[in-house]
Amino acid sequence: MDEFKAFCISLGCKAYLNEPMSRHTSFKIGGNADYLIYPNSLKTLKAVLDYAKQKGIKTYFIGRGSNLLVSDKGVRGAVICLDEFCEINLEDENTIVCSAGIALSRLSYFAYRNSLSGLEFAWGIPGSVGGAVYMNAGAYGGEIKDVIEKTCHLTETLLEGEFTKNELKLSYRQSVYSKVPYCITYAQFKLCKDEKKAIKARMDDYLARRKQKQPLEYPSAGSTFKRPLNAYASQLIDECGLKGRTVGGAMVSDKHAGFVINYNNATCSDVLSLVDIIKTEVKQKKGKSLECEIKLLGEF
Repeated sequence: MDEFKAFCISLGCKAYLNEPMSRHTSFKIGGNADYLIYPNSLKTLKAVLDYAKQKGIKTYFIGRGSNLLVSDKGVRGAVICLDEFCEINLEDENTIVCSAGIALSRLSYFAYRNSLSGLEFAWGIPGSVGGAVYMNAGAYGGEIKDVIEKTCHLTETLLEGEFTKNELKLSYRQSVYSKVPYCITYAQFKLCKDEKKAIKARMDDYLARRKQKQPLEYPSAGSTFKRPLNAYASQLIDECGLKGRTVGGAMVSDKHAGFVINYNNATCSDVLSLVDIIKTEVKQKKGKSLECEIKLLGEF
């Protein structure tokens, strides 16, 4: 057995060799990763990263793979998936502390069960807490920056550290983690008490709107583009007549022009080619520059 895989298994972690990343992203796209490892605690995460560093194996972090486009050529090195690193607790009556691998919807539901308001917007968002903090996820008027109190992380040298809310430098779809190669491990949220019935009503409303407006029936990475200044990407794309435009198996959704979907076994190359077409036509016809919101991983 491969030494790195054997080491990870000895720690109690799931470990895979030459694993198709198409199985582990919401886009259902991507070539093989040399390794896919699932640490299940901070201790095993540090041990896996330390071993990889000693052996010269490059590491990449993912959560639930929901805002990710993996190269058709795959990933050389080890993809560290934090899905199995799932701890969530009440610190006090208004504060939740959870690990980065917790699903954002699970965090939202946990808050509801404890009569805590502020995370209703996250109900139905398919990502993880770590990914949500990394990009300051938001929807329907709410953002992570509204409720986050602090985060914990591992640095490149595996030192434990933390950022306060101000140190996170949260802005539209970015944080300090966009600029430093740290691994988010925990997040702490400060919420407000409210009636469970009212919280649930807001959650149900947001989810119903998602189902009505978004192409949830197809694999995608969510909104493809960031919102440009004083405009909406989906409106610009629609006005350019790009709904339904295809490249290979990738398509601009007929339901919501802000989504590029995998409607027929699309490749990463298909998606990137379609993204380029969209950006070019919107720039030429509307004078606006679109910036892709999806993160790329692998060999390009």
